[in-house]
Amino acid sequence: MVFTVPEQLAPLALRNQRLFYTLLFRAASETLLKIAADPRHLGARIGVLAVLHTWSQNLRHHPHLHCLVPAGGLAFNNSHWISTRRHGFFLPVRVLSRMFRGKLLAFLKLSYRHGELCFPGKLAELSTPRAFHSLLGALRRREWVVYSKPPFGGPEHVLKYLARYTHRVAISNGRLLSLDNGQVRFRWRDSRHGNRSSAMKLDAVEFIRRFLLHVLPAGFVKIRHFGLLANRNRRQALALSRLHLRATAVDLRTMLSEQQKSALNRSCPQCKCGTLRLIARDLARQPIRLSTAPHRAVVDSS
Repeated sequence: MVFTVPEQLAPLALRNQRLFYTLLFRAASETLLKIAADPRHLGARIGVLAVLHTWSQNLRHHPHLHCLVPAGGLAFNNSHWISTRRHGFFLPVRVLSRMFRGKLLAFLKLSYRHGELCFPGKLAELSTPRAFHSLLGALRRREWVVYSKPPFGGPEHVLKYLARYTHRVAISNGRLLSLDNGQVRFRWRDSRHGNRSSAMKLDAVEFIRRFLLHVLPAGFVKIRHFGLLANRNRRQALALSRLHLRATAVDLRTMLSEQQKSALNRSCPQCKCGTLRLIARDLARQPIRLSTAPHRAVVDSS
């Protein structure tokens, strides 16, 4: 599932990243947990794994959440597992989008009332109560986008996909095509024209500027777990879920390639105990020069 923020809120999000992204996680997770708990829809306690992304294919600022949600949940008395009522359908996206819209706008309104939002530069005109509440009112009258679809494969496919997806940065090396005369050329997918793939060329400075828009605040956690998957109750909830589903815990090592398995099993060449975790290869063996007045010291890192 994907929870998308309207582009009118993107400038406010960019200048209030830590607060806005936290509210985004809160609004999306509360929406999912509340609607899934409603007996009219599912009537169960579900789990949510949410990953924050802030970019579009052309590297512009586009905050949104990708959520991985089991197709069902535990009954509130923990007596059984409740599956979705229809194959390929989880929760109504129209209901999700409207509750998500209401929650995020309410959180922003409360933050404004408490003086927690900043309005630097071009955002200064939004600092007045009239302008700010006018923006929220206009956004409340729009339909917001929540996207939902089943995964293409089974659990193994989802886990492998997730492992590649969670720690992506704004652009991968595979999309970079060239750097010539101060111009960066890269591939992108135009979602407004049928996901047509084409090449985009940007001035190198503009390319770096767009890339740096997606550097998160120091220490900000961009992968979060809620409901059954929350850290405080995950172990017990997963054990109970497996019991009701008559499933056994999966050994994740069985999904690794032989190269990955050998990397996990590599022992330290010095002490021969424990596990060696490789941090980097082929470190440059060049002298590091440290200069301190009035003396000069040279340290050879090799």
